[in-house]
Amino acid sequence: MIIVSDSAADMGNDEVEKLGIIIAPLHINFPEGSVSSEEISADEFYSRLKAMEPHIPSSSQPSAGIFAAIYQKLTDLKEEILSIHISSGLSGTLESARVGASHVLGAKIHFVDSKTLSGGERFQVLAAAWANKAGWGKDAIVDRLKAISEQTEVVYTLETLTYLARGGRIGRVQALAGSILGLKPIITVDKKDGKYSTVGKERTVQRSMESIRDHLLKIYGPLTPLQVSVMHGQFSEQAKELAKLLQEKLNVSYLEILRISPVLGVHTGPGVVGAAVVPKALMEGF
Repeated sequence: MIIVSDSAADMGNDEVEKLGIIIAPLHINFPEGSVSSEEISADEFYSRLKAMEPHIPSSSQPSAGIFAAIYQKLTDLKEEILSIHISSGLSGTLESARVGASHVLGAKIHFVDSKTLSGGERFQVLAAAWANKAGWGKDAIVDRLKAISEQTEVVYTLETLTYLARGGRIGRVQALAGSILGLKPIITVDKKDGKYSTVGKERTVQRSMESIRDHLLKIYGPLTPLQVSVMHGQFSEQAKELAKLLQEKLNVSYLEILRISPVLGVHTGPGVVGAAVVPKALMEGF
């Protein structure tokens, strides 16, 4: 079986190669042309983003044709496919994948709506790849992914609401009000519909990071061993501070600090920092 995902999962190139995962790229559409999110570094992207102010690029999902080509090649090789994608509540990527699959005769594809993105989606892709290499069957893998989805929390804060508003991801009136008041939202991804939900607002990024810690503490308590991915755009010092805050109160068994994909940075800007958290036990046993 082959694992297929997309670039919103924030997988490293070395991980993708080592685990044999196929990534369908999302694209960033600049005025001068479109680039794959795999073809541009985070820092290069943010430099171009700042140079475009007050305009921003748009993002686009992989086309049905891209998915059809991927699935056709794997089907020709007699491979079964597990295709895991960014929340259908935030992107049309999964629907594009389904349309692409409809053009491939004889394809054996099981689709998984991760109902999340970034580090949360990455947990599911990693677990699927590890379990697949360990010889797990499809049903057992899908059951584990369901458990990971139900117990993963993705939560982040933003220096500004400007980018989400320009991209149409939140109401412009809400964004304007937040900007005028200088509020920093604490945003999570709802596990039921896979859409953004605001769980709080603070006056400073520091206070928002403390609220992220408190939010996670309420969910997991101080004892549950956790795997944590701290994610950021161009906020390395804030990412280190958030990692420290989480380690002070939570039972962090494994922690990494990662950059979010530029294609997600389109909607957040460089001032984004947050965490994807899952019970460590769900990422073990493969």
